[in-house]
Amino acid sequence: MNQAMKSRCELFVQNRNEIRSRFSWENSYMYPLSASIFTGRNMSVNIERMEECKKLLKQETGPFSNFRGMSRLAIISLLAADASPERRLKNSLSAYGELKNEFYSSAYLPVTAIITADMVQPEEYSEVARRTRRIYDLMKKEHPLLTSGEDSSMAVLLALSNKDERLAVEEMEECYKVLKEHFFSGNAVQSLSHVLTLGEGSPGGKCRKSIELFEKLKSAGCKYGTGYELPTLGVLALLDAGTELVASEVAEVNDYLKTQKGFGAFGIGAKQRVMYAGMLVADEYTTEEPKALNTAAISGTISMVAAQEAALLAAIAASTAAASASSGASD
Repeated sequence: MNQAMKSRCELFVQNRNEIRSRFSWENSYMYPLSASIFTGRNMSVNIERMEECKKLLKQETGPFSNFRGMSRLAIISLLAADASPERRLKNSLSAYGELKNEFYSSAYLPVTAIITADMVQPEEYSEVARRTRRIYDLMKKEHPLLTSGEDSSMAVLLALSNKDERLAVEEMEECYKVLKEHFFSGNAVQSLSHVLTLGEGSPGGKCRKSIELFEKLKSAGCKYGTGYELPTLGVLALLDAGTELVASEVAEVNDYLKTQKGFGAFGIGAKQRVMYAGMLVADEYTTEEPKALNTAAISGTISMVAAQEAALLAAIAASTAAASASSGASD
């Protein structure tokens, strides 16, 4: 591992530890995600600034706002990493208002709003929201059961690109059909196809590179997750670098993270660790904030937290029902 990559890894671990020490009641999946937002900008986390952004978020949004839901720590991090968090939040809330005219409110919509506010002027929010909805509807027409709120964040990236709406969705579907033969989680494959559509090149070529990279990572001892982690594989496949080199660098970073507290066997888990190793490598290949990478990671992590909470609620409901049945039988 070269010194630049080692320094990036050290910064990532340091950021994650700092955030975890001061925001101790968050879901454990959110700490590395938050750390990656700062690390992607080569920034050391400023905890005091995060605390200020936490207060700002509380002042500007209601207690039941989705800005203060599952994505709260990611949003605080995005605000704290910005030169003007007040302006960024104001614009994001304005974009959110336009998006709510087109979409049902969800935990993913604030992320979609922040992306919109980052990339266009306020007078364009309404048109971007409508274009996002059109793309989303085309996605849903192809996959009515798979398409849900989490796809709005990728739909807005496509809405902000120069791609024709129908041609973009046709390319997604072409990618989906190829990828579904290799990966089996329909929802994750759909998200991966969205990421690949954002990049240049033929659908077949981008899919082949994704599959090849997955296999090379597996051979290097880094089995990439095929669930919520899969979309970030697409960002790696879009890098202007060969799969052999990328797989080798991801393996090196993964080996380093494995030795760090919180990233080993009892930490975030091997699949998540490999995903963040991939994100750190991707950061080395771009000089701009990687919108697709951040978006895929944030949406995927929110989905994992939602699934975790749903599983917990199901377990509580099952144990309550069992206790009630037992009580009834003993009466």
